Amino acid sequence: MHFAQYYLDCLSQASYLIGDETTGRAVLVDPRRDTDEYVRDAEAAGLRIELVVETHIHADFLSGHLELARATGATVCFGEAAETGFPIRRLRDGERIQLGGDDGDGVTLTVLATPGHTLESICLVIREHPDDEVPFGVLTGDTLFVGDVGRPDLLSAAGHSPEDMAARLHHSLHTKLLALPDATRVFPAHGAGSACGRSLSTETSSTIGDQRRLNYALQPMPEADFVRLVTAGQPATPGYFAHDAALNRDGHPLLEPGPPTALTLDEALAARDRQGAALLDCRPLTAYTRAHLAGSFHTSLDTRFAEYTGSVVAPGTPIVLLADPGAEQEARLRLARIGYDHVLGHLPDPTAVLERCPALTRHSHRIRHEELVGERGVQLIDVRNPAEYEAGALPGARNIPLAGLRHRIGELDPDRPVVLYCRSGNRSVIAAALLEAHGFGDVCDVVGGYEAVAADAA
Repeated sequence: MHFAQYYLDCLSQASYLIGDETTGRAVLVDPRRDTDEYVRDAEAAGLRIELVVETHIHADFLSGHLELARATGATVCFGEAAETGFPIRRLRDGERIQLGGDDGDGVTLTVLATPGHTLESICLVIREHPDDEVPFGVLTGDTLFVGDVGRPDLLSAAGHSPEDMAARLHHSLHTKLLALPDATRVFPAHGAGSACGRSLSTETSSTIGDQRRLNYALQPMPEADFVRLVTAGQPATPGYFAHDAALNRDGHPLLEPGPPTALTLDEALAARDRQGAALLDCRPLTAYTRAHLAGSFHTSLDTRFAEYTGSVVAPGTPIVLLADPGAEQEARLRLARIGYDHVLGHLPDPTAVLERCPALTRHSHRIRHEELVGERGVQLIDVRNPAEYEAGALPGARNIPLAGLRHRIGELDPDRPVVLYCRSGNRSVIAAALLEAHGFGDVCDVVGGYEAVAADAA
């Protein structure tokens, strides 16, 4: 058996290549949109990718099922409950995908219908031989993570509440996944940092036995308690999730790689003023706070760049990249992974441009938390997720998570000072840039965030 996990740190996303080396038949599960690596690896291993299997309709990234089908001729497969805008093969509960020879031996995948995160969610049990008592492993998609379970509240199907989906998730976990032997390895679709759960581990694999013992959501409890547990305190949903889910369900343009066009400063400003383009500064946080173009957005490439961009820039918005020389292609690719394809171009060497144009340059206003003492009339905003806020916050702070700030700007008064903070100072700078781009004049953030407050109090 050939088995490979591909883990994309910037999206905390995992995909899998499984093949039978005797027959050369292979399956690719949950691919990202840039598929060249999968195709190269399959060819090097003497494998033919015949099926592309999606464990569910993803919301956090734009999947590569259509790109991979074009590159390999593979058939796209979803769970039986999926409704899509393109032809698919529907996989039934209990169905076996035989990658071995006509003798019935060889690598076999067994489909488990596991609704709960979504209605069409499936898991795939992998056996090197069909009669193996202990499977090699199970690909759990967004049903079971290492340390957590899939959230039931992201895109609840029409007519189904998060509570109803949570009850379905409980049934799927206990009647399907926890029925597997403890030694079965668990390979999820996401790890730590993903907004698809709240307590995901940094480990990218585990076992059923370890999860049975250690996963908080799998401990013995009544179903009603499980429902309450997994529907409360979930991270805020990034604004692009609904956009990506629709594209993954209905179809999307195929990825067309290539470097973005170089633009002059005048062309970049014209794109902003005439086309409503977002000027997206991708440089490191220290470079941005030192000097940035007035009205620009900020999400650094050394953070969760695509996810944060999808939180502060609306889907479909034209984008001009302000990236360090040589980084513009990486920025474009990472935006394409969440379906943000409308990149008009990039401004070469934005730091040099800013040095030549001081009239267009702004400097971020950052303060230490001690400077807040005695401040009156300030709108103090905590942009962390709800669970972080509930665990401890600055006095008088209001919680508006970064992922929802774009939709809630109208709740803030642009004529009053705004002070923002997060855990360490990264999300607060992104939030400050968002408010400045929307015309807020007196905005600052707290250096070091809540971590600095906790450290001083210790």
